[in-house]
Amino acid sequence: MSLKLYATLGSPAVRGTLLTIEALGLKDKVQIIPVELFNLEHLKPEFVAKNPLHTVPVLEDGNFTLWDSHAINSYLVNKYATDDALYPKDIQKRALVDSMAHFDTGYLFGKAVRISKAVVAQDKSVSLDQMKADVRETYDMLELILKKRKFVAGDSMTIADFSIVATLSTTEVYVPMEKEYPRIDEWYAKMRQLPYYSINAKGVEVFKTVFGKLIPKL
Repeated sequence: MSLKLYATLGSPAVRGTLLTIEALGLKDKVQIIPVELFNLEHLKPEFVAKNPLHTVPVLEDGNFTLWDSHAINSYLVNKYATDDALYPKDIQKRALVDSMAHFDTGYLFGKAVRISKAVVAQDKSVSLDQMKADVRETYDMLELILKKRKFVAGDSMTIADFSIVATLSTTEVYVPMEKEYPRIDEWYAKMRQLPYYSINAKGVEVFKTVFGKLIPKL
């Protein structure tokens, strides 16, 4: 086994994958290769050759290279898990996991990343208030989803929970929840009880250190 993960701890996408790696017991079998985004290492030709999207994480499994955290997470479970609990083989259960990966990409992370980009670029032409309102709309959606499920994709924890908790905990840094979300809070509490959740908490602190300084300047 020769696994390499190009990663930045402040990235929620990276942390979703790190949680997956921890859950699979692969921590000691994965070489983490830091990528410094603020030093533009993700734009260097050698990195772009691995991932034309120049995003993290990127996984190398021998001669196989894969980008996008959701694809990486499902790949790791399919190849290395001893069971299918985190990514069920049942087509309907798996479809629910996939749908929440798309929810993360298109809604929760998809809307929040617009704010991150505006903050980094110090783009004063955008409406930060409107973008925050769009993100809070996704909080409402997630609360509705969790009213019918114990976890984001069903009654048991899956890789979708890893992606969503990493994104949500990061998004809250600059778009705090302004009202009560009892089902999200209940789900959050279960995720925080994971013995390896600290890797996500540490990454959120890294994110706070960087973005906490930039947000007031926008």
